[in-house]
Amino acid sequence: MARFREMGIEPATRHGQNFLIDLNLQRMIVDSAELTDQDVVLEIGTGTGGMTALIAERAAHVVTVEIDGHLFELASELLLDLDNVTMLRQDALKNKNNFDAGVMDAIGERLAEHNGRRLKLVANLPYNIATPVLSNLLLCEHVPSMMVATIQKELGDRIVAKPWSKDYGALSAWMQCQASTEIVRLMPPNVFWPAPKVDSAIVRIRVDDDRRAAIPDLRFFHQFVKSLFLHRRKFLRANMVSALKRDLSKEQIDQILNEMEFKPDARTEQIDVPTLLKLTELVRAQVPDWKL
Repeated sequence: MARFREMGIEPATRHGQNFLIDLNLQRMIVDSAELTDQDVVLEIGTGTGGMTALIAERAAHVVTVEIDGHLFELASELLLDLDNVTMLRQDALKNKNNFDAGVMDAIGERLAEHNGRRLKLVANLPYNIATPVLSNLLLCEHVPSMMVATIQKELGDRIVAKPWSKDYGALSAWMQCQASTEIVRLMPPNVFWPAPKVDSAIVRIRVDDDRRAAIPDLRFFHQFVKSLFLHRRKFLRANMVSALKRDLSKEQIDQILNEMEFKPDARTEQIDVPTLLKLTELVRAQVPDWKL
């Protein structure tokens, strides 16, 4: 914090900046990623560069992204002598649904340097972009084998939630259809500066290649599940009618639901991931070009 004041830097609310000041927790995040010399790491939110340096000690290469010019300058001083760190001063996201091409290009270059390299995300994510980062990375050209990140506890609860729980929704299904998810550690506000108004969590998401390969059209599943959970408290049939009204009649939807043996009072929030995948494929067979 003293270094921040010396440079006249104040955390920018618009960038969702809350700096993790507990060094033991920084090490826990890096340890949780199980890094090796085969890993290319994407870090979003370089901050002061402290955790970047820890990652660089263990990984083949780090591509770290910082949108704040003052922080970029500050981190550059610390990371100057590390030849396995690529620093990018920019927004990691092109928009809420897509990563910036420059970030993906930088990752691709480092992955291509040696056979067997794999991508991991390790980051203290700015809260305002945590959901699009974690969600969209699973649809990118370069998909990580693991993601370890600090996020709001509320978001962590949604990622690991099971059917019938209040937190289960589209994000839960999207993550769990292709990865194992866990909360590694809960963190109180006082381990950050400035302290946020909510608790935080370290989440670990292990991507399962077999699960991904078993889903014929990931983008279709992503969009379809989002549409089903737009009104999660409504009956499943009502949600499907709303989502598919331009493409399928109510009779066609009832036929699909009957084939799945859903009861009339079935709700979307009750359906587990394997069942959602099966339902998705029945819909996709009839409207393969459907979009939300």
